[in-house]
This record gives sequence, C-alpha cells and structure tokens, in this order.
Amino acid sequence: MRQAQLVARGKRKFRTTTKAKSSHPVAENLLARNFAADGPNQKWATDITYLPTQEGWLYLATVMDLYSRKIVGWALNERLHTPLVTAALRMAVERRQPLGGLLHHSDRGSQYTSEVYKQALDRLHAVQSMSEKGECWDNAVQESFFATLKTELELGKAQWGRVQTRTEVFEWIEVFYNRQRRHSALGYRSPAAFEEQAPIPN
Repeated sequence: MRQAQLVARGKRKFRTTTKAKSSHPVAENLLARNFAADGPNQKWATDITYLPTQEGWLYLATVMDLYSRKIVGWALNERLHTPLVTAALRMAVERRQPLGGLLHHSDRGSQYTSEVYKQALDRLHAVQSMSEKGECWDNAVQESFFATLKTELELGKAQWGRVQTRTEVFEWIEVFYNRQRRHSALGYRSPAAFEEQAPIPN
C-alpha cells in the first residue's frame, strides 16, 4: 500500500442514536449476541442510522437476515418516526415471507417499542428481542453494516442532495452489497451467492 501510495480509510466507532420512551415496554435480549443462524428467516436484525445530505438528514432503516447478512428490507425517510421502520419491515416480509417463530432483534428505540411496530411483529408471529440499554455491541452486525456503507460511500460528510443520496444507497445495497460484496463471515462470498446454497422456501 505504501508503494502504491494508498491510505486505508478507517471506520468510525459505533455511536448509539437510540431514543427510547420509558412508557413503552421493552423485550428481553434473546439474541444475546449470537449472530449465527442455521437457515434463512430464523433471525433478523434491524436498526436505524443517520445519513447527511446537502439538504439535511435522511434516516435509513434496514433489516438484515443473520443467516446470510443480506439486507432483506430497507427504507429511507426524512423523518425519524415509526413509519420508517415499518416500511423496512414490510419490504422484508414481502420479499421473504417468513414463517412464524422468527427472532426479530433491534435496539430499544421508540420506533421499535411502539405499539404499531409490536402489532406488525405479532401479525408475523415473530419473537421480539432487544439490545440492553446503551449496548451497541448487542446489534454489532447492523452497526458494522452501517459503518461499511458510510465508509464506502464516503458519507462522513454531505455529498449529494436527498434524491441522489437515495439513488446511491439503493445501488450500494441492492446492486453491490447484496449481490457482489464478499463477506468474510460467508467464506468470502456475497450474501446472494451464499444463499444460493439453500434457496428460500416459497
């Protein structure tokens, strides 16, 4: 790297953005940092991050299948409210059609503790799990994903307006990350290539 005059770009440290409402009940941490899964649609992890744009913030919510680290649902919104996370969950459900018993893990943010979100999980017959208060490592796979996205898209500062940022995020997730980017936890295969071993049941 020195000879080629290359310099590594370091990832940012994890930073919690969780805002919990004390009036909302929280779920037990059933995932307990066990990020492995034997098959698809057994464990999903979800989280929210902030993306800077030249027109203000965009908020990104993603749903990751821990079996393949594939992003199976995601949504962008200018407002950090419950519809953001329900939209990401809805995409994941439409794409994957999970059976009952899915373990769904998130932090304790008010979007995830809301009654609306809890009802959406109840309709899925999903089991809700939540990180301990202030413990970003309890959802380290999502934190790592966000750090990678921001590093590779150079989102430490606002580069584009909201429309272009949406386009860049879409292409990075759907075209590059899910289909092409090799993951060390998957034997250096992409999430899509890894899942070809065990097709998702209809």
